[in-house]
Amino acid sequence: MKLDGIIPLYKSMKTQNIDRYRFDYKAGKATFDVFFFIDSSPYLLLFGVKAENFSFELEVLNGFVIETKIDNDTYKRLCKVLGLEFDPNRPFSTWNFFKEFNSKIPLKANTSSAVKSQDIAPYQSVAEEADKIYFIGWRDNSKWGTQVQDSNLEKTRKLLGEKAYLRCKQKNISSCWSDKKDSEIKVTLP
Repeated sequence: MKLDGIIPLYKSMKTQNIDRYRFDYKAGKATFDVFFFIDSSPYLLLFGVKAENFSFELEVLNGFVIETKIDNDTYKRLCKVLGLEFDPNRPFSTWNFFKEFNSKIPLKANTSSAVKSQDIAPYQSVAEEADKIYFIGWRDNSKWGTQVQDSNLEKTRKLLGEKAYLRCKQKNISSCWSDKKDSEIKVTLP
């Protein structure tokens, strides 16, 4: 399916230099946090429902095309969070779900909805210090004679994006995190 509705948002994000954007989408009994990441290839949509501890991802391919079929476990969980009862005569259609979603995508990005690491953290499993989701700086491992850890690189990729991940990998830099919101600083690439 082509997501025509996401093209204006994409253009608005590009104009404002926003790589990661979050917006709400309501369907059935669920309110989704939807994240649109354009800092990787292919682009990515992440749908999450905090109240249900549920999330799933979709790749957005060239031409803003998505695959509307999802795996069976995700399908069952999605039906549950939407509050749907099984009806063998009228099964839930993910194609219809994404068609409706396509019509509800915001047309413009607002810089106040640019994504922060703590917005994504509830939906991304992070092995390294999962409770520490507030970015507090960078550590140049070359100065200490150490090497950036793979777990830190993966956390950087998931919470800060592809550009930060690549920069850290190339320059042997670790992202630093805290569990205290008041310690957070604005992210600028190292």
